[in-house]
Amino acid sequence: MAAAAAVEVTVVDFWCNEFGMRARLALREKRVPFEFVEEDLRVRERSDLVRRMNPVHRAIPILIHAGRPVCGSLNIVEYVDEVWSKTPRLLPADPLERANARFWADFVDQKVYDAQARFFTSRGEEKAAAMAELLGHLRRLEEVLRDRPFFGGDEFGFLDVALVPFSAMFYGYERHGGVDMEAECPVLLRWVRRCGERESVRDVLPSGQDMYAIHKEFYQIE
Repeated sequence: MAAAAAVEVTVVDFWCNEFGMRARLALREKRVPFEFVEEDLRVRERSDLVRRMNPVHRAIPILIHAGRPVCGSLNIVEYVDEVWSKTPRLLPADPLERANARFWADFVDQKVYDAQARFFTSRGEEKAAAMAELLGHLRRLEEVLRDRPFFGGDEFGFLDVALVPFSAMFYGYERHGGVDMEAECPVLLRWVRRCGERESVRDVLPSGQDMYAIHKEFYQIE
């Protein structure tokens, strides 16, 4: 696979897309050069490139490697991990640990993202319930993390890549929901700071202020 690193790699994504950040994080961790092509999600009609490369869902992120597309954020991370396998692996070597990492990454997609979206789009009691549910999901992830530096143990890995983009929304939780994330999820906040020391994370994640500003536009928050 050494020759694959010389082939042009393109990521089609929008800068604040939490799912798409995963693809860029994985490539940065593997030190794979890539071109970033912006697909503005504020524009309703998808570009010709997206329609050609992902005709089924017409969604981003898309990784294009040697002219061939790979779609789906977690699928892309696994693909990057397998193709550039000589660098430190993101998925654990143990099959059970790999299965657990995939399970909790799916939990982020199905539970955390859903509760976050409902929190920003609802009002009154429904908003409070969504925030409580969201915090419950994050505390459950704290139980998975326990006292380890990263979800992958001593090394930054697959589940870290899957979750850390959502930490860019913590500022929005505080501003919009009036919650103290440090008090509510201290274990997760320490993990966020450790992740933030990594060059890959610093290069990819936007500031909380920028994330909240663009999501106020997305969710039409006053």
